Amino acid sequence: MVRLAREIICHIVSEYDADEVLRRLSDPFWFKAFGCVLGFDWHSSGVTTTTTGAIKQGIKGLEKELGLYAAGGKGAASRKTPREIETACEQLGSDADSLVYASRMSAKVDSAAVQDGYQLYHHAFFLSRTGHWSVVQQGMNEEARMARRYHWLGEQVSSFVCEPHAAVCCDSRGVLAESGGARERSRPGSFHGARRPSMA
Repeated sequence: MVRLAREIICHIVSEYDADEVLRRLSDPFWFKAFGCVLGFDWHSSGVTTTTTGAIKQGIKGLEKELGLYAAGGKGAASRKTPREIETACEQLGSDADSLVYASRMSAKVDSAAVQDGYQLYHHAFFLSRTGHWSVVQQGMNEEARMARRYHWLGEQVSSFVCEPHAAVCCDSRGVLAESGGARERSRPGSFHGARRPSMA
């Protein structure tokens, strides 16, 4: 999976650019198909962790050449995301603050603000030399024994609390609750609710 992921990612960057990789990772249908091509064809939550892990390992050592960097992962690896973003930005000679903020806010929104009962356990952050970013993260609802994947594309995010996702994927839609009213009632700067887009 790692070797094939590396070759496919290198080909996309060669034909297009690193930002195109970010766009494709934010597309849940492309992401799922990519995971299947890499060899993980079982429809489960594992495709998220294995696919993002294969990409991260696959491009390791090629980041500067590709202009593409990967940070985070499952469990304890997700907590290293800010430092890994800072390391990437040191190589690029760019400021990491806005990217670390995007990482933290996307995780905060999907772990707390969305209020859908899915606790995040995986957070993968991808960035390009242009400063664009994409997030693929996943939460688990232990009671329902189901996972939900959240896709973000930085170039499409105008607000972290109002329709920020490129897609939200789960086998069960559940009840879609609007939380715009909660946002209006909350104090400025707080993130007590986020309106969810339609499920992909």
